[in-house]
Amino acid sequence: MKFLFDDPAFDYQALRTAGYADYGGAQLGEVVAVASRVPGGDTDGWRHAWTVLAERVHGLGRTARDEGRAEDARAALLRAHNYYRTAEFFQRDDPRDAEALRLMRLSQETFTAAAGLMDRPPLPVRIPYEGTTLPGHFYAADDSGEPRPTVVHHGGIDSTLEEGYFFVAAAALARGYNCLCFEGPGQGSVLRDQGLVFRPDWERVVTPVVDFALGLPGVDPDRLALVGTSLGGLLALRAAAHEHRLAAAVAHDAVWQLGDVVALPPFVLEWVEQGCDDFANPVMWGIAAQQTFTRWLLRQALWTFGAATPAELLRVLPRFGLADVIGEVRCPVLVLDAEEDLFFAGLEHAKKVYTGLNSPRTLYVFTADEGGGAHCHSGAMRLYHERLFTWLGDTL
Repeated sequence: MKFLFDDPAFDYQALRTAGYADYGGAQLGEVVAVASRVPGGDTDGWRHAWTVLAERVHGLGRTARDEGRAEDARAALLRAHNYYRTAEFFQRDDPRDAEALRLMRLSQETFTAAAGLMDRPPLPVRIPYEGTTLPGHFYAADDSGEPRPTVVHHGGIDSTLEEGYFFVAAAALARGYNCLCFEGPGQGSVLRDQGLVFRPDWERVVTPVVDFALGLPGVDPDRLALVGTSLGGLLALRAAAHEHRLAAAVAHDAVWQLGDVVALPPFVLEWVEQGCDDFANPVMWGIAAQQTFTRWLLRQALWTFGAATPAELLRVLPRFGLADVIGEVRCPVLVLDAEEDLFFAGLEHAKKVYTGLNSPRTLYVFTADEGGGAHCHSGAMRLYHERLFTWLGDTL
């Protein structure tokens, strides 16, 4: 389903940005106006156009705040946050890029300013983790301290802590749930500021987060659900195989094995297997250079998984799969899939996850006809939340 761009990577990211309009994170006319000025595949043009929009809307937010118009300020600052995030997106793979760092900081700052003007501002938290801390936001449904169902959420290969508000937290609050969003190794500021990369034993990340969550006011220890988005769907189920205090887990969307995502000529894979990296690496760089999406994904994956070369990355990715742990998951699981997924379409990841589970399981496939066929149902957030929280309500 085409949205605004012929370039698939630009089209999906524009849809992702526009989809947050459901919770005040975008205005459709602003997104369409930017898209009309950016040639497909021009990542410099993309960054410039979204930065100009973010700065203009940021200015609206500052003015409204200075004039005491809290509602207008919150709305503008929340949109500016999302536009700064979008501007930085295709430069997110270079830790040395000063402009990408500036945009990330502005995205964080504008979200913090917007959150401070919400009816119930989230509580910024630092979660103890292996001698350091992980950043989080705790969204409490109320101040009563009454035990409530609580969703713990983390993203995937390119998500941010702040994006968790749109993925889960806003919808959770509207339904009387608490929500704890966090970033783990390989994600957002944990990657950029601490240099921590993804790890396959994700239970080592989730267990201290669960420990922390159970110490927060109003969290019902018997109604704790873990939701992982995109690559986070795989990581969440790896964690659930070991962390049995979870009452439910959600793969949003389901990923079976990261190594299956890589589509390369067989001879390249043979070179990597034989250790002929000097032959394999330039070929993989050449293949990646042909499309915006593959070029971005390769560079992003090298950074987030801590690999020095494409060949090294191919040796790391097989460690990120579910075949060895899926049978150990005990809690009920919601497996989500998207009909036209840019990343995983045709690979039957969700089917493999669903059939591999021994615990109670539910599969839902979002279709293009209902508007939810894109990866993680961008553009259909309300529909996704309806399905998610109906299942959580029945399960918890």
